[in-house]
Amino acid sequence: MTEFNEPKAFPKPAVMKNVSDPVPNAAVIVAHPDDEALWCGGLILTHPYYSWFIVALCRKSDPDRSTKFFRALQLYGARGAIADMDDGPDQNPLLQRELQQEVLELLPAVTYDLVLTHAPDGEYTRHRRHEEVSLAVTSLWSAGAISAHELRLFAYQDNGQLLPQAIKEAHQYTLLPEKIWLEKQRLITDIYGFGPDSWEACITPKAEAFWRFQSPIDLQRWMRKKSPN
Repeated sequence: MTEFNEPKAFPKPAVMKNVSDPVPNAAVIVAHPDDEALWCGGLILTHPYYSWFIVALCRKSDPDRSTKFFRALQLYGARGAIADMDDGPDQNPLLQRELQQEVLELLPAVTYDLVLTHAPDGEYTRHRRHEEVSLAVTSLWSAGAISAHELRLFAYQDNGQLLPQAIKEAHQYTLLPEKIWLEKQRLITDIYGFGPDSWEACITPKAEAFWRFQSPIDLQRWMRKKSPN
């Protein structure tokens, strides 16, 4: 098993929260351990006062990846759960009803201020599991099975080059402060154990972007505009 060096303490949030205010509930639902760090780690790190719950749908039986996932949760100050949906090299399609049921079983049944997950096209060309998780979560939210005031989808693209970049034209685009980006990259290297020259370490986004929706109608309109045919 990979040896880890404990990272330094994470920085204080950029915007301090009044302790008398209600604590926002936020959930991140991703296909794999480390997806949350790559695609929204900066948002998590800059909002430590949120009550975060992070779900990964694959790799529970992988003692290496699952152990690292729970170490990452500790550093986020988050709770979470991991499942063991098939993630073999053949990437056989998952049944949507089984994937949706797994999400509902793992996710606490509360009203969330914010839920984040993959976009319909994933973040790079291409990953079936990312696309399937996106469909499951957006379908559950649209049906009211997941209660959330806002849904955000990761907004990245690689133009077929396997070098995903945050989409500047997305509803939200944020260039991360250098200190936050370094902590995010440290999660990828020191906690998840990817080498400094690995694909994961090299592409760790310095900017994060999201498609944002306040209602299923907004999401459906965006989906129709995105795929008019």
